Amino acid sequence: MSALSEIHGPALADEPGLGALTLPGFLAEIADKFAAAEALRWKDLTGVDRSWTYAQMYEESLQVARALLASGVGKGSRVGLLVSNRPEWIFGMFGSAMAGAVTIALNTFSTRQELEYQLRQSDVEILIMEAGVASSDFVRDILELCPGLSSAAPGELLLDQLPFLRRVVCLDREKCRPGLQPWDEFIAAGDAVPVTIARATAGCSSPIDLALVFFSSGSTAQPKAIQQTHRAAALQCWRFGNWYETDSAVRTWSANGFFWSGNFAMAFGSTLSVGGCLVLQRYFDPDEALQILQAERISLAIAWPHQEARLKECPGWASADLSALTYVDAELILATHPSIETTWRQPVGYGMTETFTFVTGCAGRLVTDNSHGPVLPGNIVRIVDPQTGATLPMGETGEIIAKGPTLTPGYLKVPPEDMLDREGFIHTADAGYFTADGNLAWKGRLGDIIKTGGANVSPTEIDAALMQHAAVQSVFSVGVPHDTLGEIVVSCVILREGQQLDEDAVRSFARESLASYKVPRRVLFFTEDELPMTGSNKIRRPALRELAAARLEMTQLDPVESKVACAKPAEI
Repeated sequence: MSALSEIHGPALADEPGLGALTLPGFLAEIADKFAAAEALRWKDLTGVDRSWTYAQMYEESLQVARALLASGVGKGSRVGLLVSNRPEWIFGMFGSAMAGAVTIALNTFSTRQELEYQLRQSDVEILIMEAGVASSDFVRDILELCPGLSSAAPGELLLDQLPFLRRVVCLDREKCRPGLQPWDEFIAAGDAVPVTIARATAGCSSPIDLALVFFSSGSTAQPKAIQQTHRAAALQCWRFGNWYETDSAVRTWSANGFFWSGNFAMAFGSTLSVGGCLVLQRYFDPDEALQILQAERISLAIAWPHQEARLKECPGWASADLSALTYVDAELILATHPSIETTWRQPVGYGMTETFTFVTGCAGRLVTDNSHGPVLPGNIVRIVDPQTGATLPMGETGEIIAKGPTLTPGYLKVPPEDMLDREGFIHTADAGYFTADGNLAWKGRLGDIIKTGGANVSPTEIDAALMQHAAVQSVFSVGVPHDTLGEIVVSCVILREGQQLDEDAVRSFARESLASYKVPRRVLFFTEDELPMTGSNKIRRPALRELAAARLEMTQLDPVESKVACAKPAEI
């Protein structure tokens, strides 16, 4: 009888390289160890370069904790952060943790309606926000949501719609309006709270206390409010420093929101846990980012593939000096720059927001089987039949289920039995299997697996094969209903700027590395702005499937259209 697909990671107590497992403890430990080293750097809204040492980052966070305590925050109070990548997000998050509060990480891409949902779902009591980001005007949005703000003093009951909201603090004084408390006044009020009290509340944190709430991308329904503990956040931060194999010389650039758990763990873990410097950009602008990468001698750039593609399209790309970038995976777009030489491999792993990123994973150079690494300490991962729940034999593909020390305690306002099974596992709706070495191989979303002619086909495998073509920037394959085959494989392709390919050329290239039943029956060409994406830049495959089906129906009505070679316009 073959072994079953259930693997227990090593004991968490035996994992090396871990420090304190609360956020205040994490901050205190790195502030003590790297006190005089530069921790944060950014160009403020007036264009002035500013920086903070680790000791100063601790003191700024402690002052936020004092201000929150002066505002009536208690154990478990909910503090919303509607802030882009600027130092106040970090001070606000650590300060909330030190005061015993829970940080609600609000998405700065939110519309007014989405913001209202997030505030209501999380029952935010104190909202710390900047005036706006890019075209978003948060001051206008919050005053429309809370018309009683302009006539209420900070701390008063405001309105029936958001009855728990007591105070709104605006970082940008010049854009404050009546009812919004300027950041500097909020911070100054903290002087009334003794430092000893703030240090005491910070010391009362438990690893299993709630610390953060993240919102899922909400691609199919209202986003879920995912609770996370101090232990989950701190544990993954310590781990990412090990996985990235960084040291105190690392200079990391990040323009992605910390309201996504992956960016939180990658940025803070790869950099702050080892004493490096985190260089912030409020939000991604490719031309500004390229300047930052050079001026700040960035060695690690935390960017998604579509952002790397936009960097490459900048007018200054070819002449840029990016030689300081040493933590660049050779398979990524950044590695194509002539000034970059690298043998580094990006960490690999499998996880989700509900598990605060990885439940399996390791340094990229340690994986040679294209898997997502071994099960991490403290975790249990099973592969089960998605219909029966029975654990499958080793090597068979089924649904990934998991539990462990970074698993969310639950969604806000959702019964735990709606999220976890009777044994406490979360069912991920992802397909995967264990390799002979016990590493997890992820195959894609269960609903994304394409069933064509009786065979199961992973769209991830097809996408990876087509991405090897030099003209292809991105590709997303989906299954579209078919009368006789059940589904056919349709690959939706974005071409690189100035490149041209037709459908036959893509299919011919696919035949070089894919079995015949995996070769896409149809290839459709899109521009970036035509694809349905979530707020966290993930493809919404159900919506893409519908879009592809509609496009195919149109080409059947106009058969000439399907024969025309497609190219990405140079201006895209």
